[in-house]
Amino acid sequence: MPAPHLARSLRLWDLVFIGIILVQPTAPMPLYGVVQNIAHGHTVTTILIAMVAMLFTAISYGRMARAYPSAGSAYTYVGQELHPALGYATGWSMLMDYVLNPVICTIWCAKAAQAELGAIPYPLWALFFAGLFTFMNLRRIRATARINEVLTIAMSFVILAMLVCTVRYVAGLPALNLGFFTRPFYDPQTFSWGRISTGTSLAVLTYIGFDGISTLSEEVENPRRNILVATVLICLIIGVLSAVEVYAAQLVQPAGQEFASKDVETAYAQVAGRAGGMWLFHAINLTLIVATIGSGAGAQLSGARLLYGMGRDNAIPRRIFGAIDAKKNIPANNVMWIGVIAFGVAMLITYETGAALLNFGALRVHGRECRGVRPVLRSRG
Repeated sequence: MPAPHLARSLRLWDLVFIGIILVQPTAPMPLYGVVQNIAHGHTVTTILIAMVAMLFTAISYGRMARAYPSAGSAYTYVGQELHPALGYATGWSMLMDYVLNPVICTIWCAKAAQAELGAIPYPLWALFFAGLFTFMNLRRIRATARINEVLTIAMSFVILAMLVCTVRYVAGLPALNLGFFTRPFYDPQTFSWGRISTGTSLAVLTYIGFDGISTLSEEVENPRRNILVATVLICLIIGVLSAVEVYAAQLVQPAGQEFASKDVETAYAQVAGRAGGMWLFHAINLTLIVATIGSGAGAQLSGARLLYGMGRDNAIPRRIFGAIDAKKNIPANNVMWIGVIAFGVAMLITYETGAALLNFGALRVHGRECRGVRPVLRSRG
């Protein structure tokens, strides 16, 4: 009998849906208040500029996946092109992202659920969400892809509701002119390249996570083509969708308004409430919980494949991390390891500590203007 191996069953659009969930269709919502304040109302501009920059990264990842269609992703790319020791270091640095993301998603979901249902203690909620992420990834890869499609469609309905409410709200405003509709892109009274560049460096976080699909290279039909195409499509879809979401919010938000530091965390939901009422406010908050579940499960999916690539090469114990479940053709040991770590670490650290570890270096360079960003990131690894 042949040895168990990863099954090539994912098609192009399976990859795209998985990537969208990894990045999150609601990606700009948690960052909206912070970037809006920093960029002085040019959030949609920063999103579009960041998309152009990230497209170059997406093309680079896709070309490397064409050369090395391996579950090891950048671990394999660096190890093969430069030196195995550098690849080993790259693998561990990537693994920190893929493990810490489920940790902070577990913490945030558990805290949010406890706030709604205080009778159930935090440890039980943490166990539930870490177990949920693990359960979602212990199925065949095709079943996991179907779950991601369902999550994407569910969140799309809420985003569509926001857009419909925005159209109704704007239609009721008096004396609209062309400047009202172009102001989110360019407002001559507040435009500043310095502010735009700082805001763009944060808006880049909207796209974090798309590289995770490169870890699925060995489970993709025609990976040399589909990884490249899917990576670029994910960046384009998230970029356009994020720009539309932010543009809608900026049309509703009064010109020149900035959010108080205590309100930046729920800024997008507040704007949604102004456009559609309290039901839309709560719907947006619920959607962020669903998005966080998808992000945590997606990071665990990618992390398990990265561990498999490293284990297969004996960079870490092969018997444990290089094993494949014979029935489901997935690295089940790695999925469970990350699930156990997510629960254990969630019991030891706070959300702020986890986010600080995950985003260390990316935010320090912005100095005082980025105070309060990390608590807003939610699951935005």
